[in-house]
Amino acid sequence: MSDIQKRVTAIIVDLLGVEEDQVTEAAHFRNDLEADSLDLVELIMGFEEEFGGEISDEDAQSITTVGEAITYLAERTKS
Repeated sequence: MSDIQKRVTAIIVDLLGVEEDQVTEAAHFRNDLEADSLDLVELIMGFEEEFGGEISDEDAQSITTVGEAITYLAERTKS
């Protein structure tokens, strides 16, 4: 598991109160992890705080799975 994946997983486990083994790359925030709109906002804020920078509303709406979050954050962390 990459460093980014570990950090993303830790944020999700902490904010959503799910088990770590539920946080797979294919896990959908709403359908699999039962996140509501407020949870999603808190996740985005958690990602912004952990990784620095701001995630636009448009980008945030396109992040629907754990894998998409990891990919998005990995691309921004490199640059």
